[in-house]
Amino acid sequence: MAEIRPFKALRFNTERAGRIEELVCPPYDIISEEQRLGYLEKNPRNIIRLELPKGEDPYNEAGRTLDKWLSEGILAQDEREGIYIYEEEFTAGGQRKSFKGCIVRVKLEEFSKGVILPHEETLSKAKEDRFNLMKATGCNFSQIYSLYNDSEHIITKKLDELSVNEPVSELTDSEGVTHRLWISSDPADTSFIAKQFADKKLYIADGHHRYETALNYRNYCRENGTANGSEDYVMMMLVDMEHEGLVVLPTHRLVRGLDGFNADLLLEKSSEYFELIPEKDISSADKQLRALYDEGKKAFAFYSGGNDYTILVLKDTDVLTQLLPEKSPAYRGLDVTVLHTLVLERLLGIDKENMARQINLTYVKQLDEAVSSVNNGESQCAFILNPTRVTEIRDVAAAGEKMPQKSTYFYPKLITGLVMNIFR
Repeated sequence: MAEIRPFKALRFNTERAGRIEELVCPPYDIISEEQRLGYLEKNPRNIIRLELPKGEDPYNEAGRTLDKWLSEGILAQDEREGIYIYEEEFTAGGQRKSFKGCIVRVKLEEFSKGVILPHEETLSKAKEDRFNLMKATGCNFSQIYSLYNDSEHIITKKLDELSVNEPVSELTDSEGVTHRLWISSDPADTSFIAKQFADKKLYIADGHHRYETALNYRNYCRENGTANGSEDYVMMMLVDMEHEGLVVLPTHRLVRGLDGFNADLLLEKSSEYFELIPEKDISSADKQLRALYDEGKKAFAFYSGGNDYTILVLKDTDVLTQLLPEKSPAYRGLDVTVLHTLVLERLLGIDKENMARQINLTYVKQLDEAVSSVNNGESQCAFILNPTRVTEIRDVAAAGEKMPQKSTYFYPKLITGLVMNIFR
């Protein structure tokens, strides 16, 4: 099954580069141009210069910058191979939580082998961007986030034992998330952890584009005679699927630019499939949906302006069996599948290609963002969803299927720049 290895990570030399708080950043795909410039203003050596390069020749400029930083000692590769233990501590739902995992090299496997399993569709444009960056730099600047099953939690217990001392890096970011990093270089310990993964599958939680890009880069190196073996592996953060600190947030859907859109008519048509429950205060939508989530109901909220909204509760799951007979029960049981199949596609005529290109459909994480977008006229309506369960992610992936894009949002995101993987 999964083959993992310790490695010599590339890390910032803070004596030359500056404070670690000024050198790291969130994942590139959630950073605005204003934020990018802000990071560079604080410290021009922020990892964003490598992870999200700009300009006329951005990818080659990132490669030149990487070489420069290596020669100047701003970045340095660790002398010993190790496993990097990474913890995030944060607040979610008014509670302080944390989760811990290990950053390692994982051997790349084709999805067809069933060792590493995706759960979401990907976009070709994002993969092209990451591929060009990888060709120019020969480096992973951020880790793919994956989950594994470990019913006895042996790996997490071992990681806890190996991280009782002071971390080698610690920072708290602008969102109040604290990031800590430890290094375990003892061959006995790294070997013990590697052996625990020998019978495990890995489920990609975040980083599908980067994983597919890594496969493409490996094949590219082989075809061009530049392979040295290191490109057979990719950097991953591995976390126990049952870790009590894991938090998955919902991703809400916004509809815009549909000709002839009529909210009342849509609700009338929806009554064929759903029980419609009118509600008075949109700020209560999260709470109301959570109650239905806990009951195991398939439900989401519809909002088209003002203070009122409507909860739609699926009457009969058999309708999904009839419409999607080729799909697994796990896939058919997703709230996002219910919404996409019955409402977005069947009633509103937004097909899968339209969704992928985000012509009439966009996504937001926060309820207030969705409400604002409708009320200021940017969107015609919003669909407010419950989060996808981690077990649903596992079951869909295990069935060899992929959820619609933007079906999951693991919070918080992993920080970029604490640990890097250079293919040398």
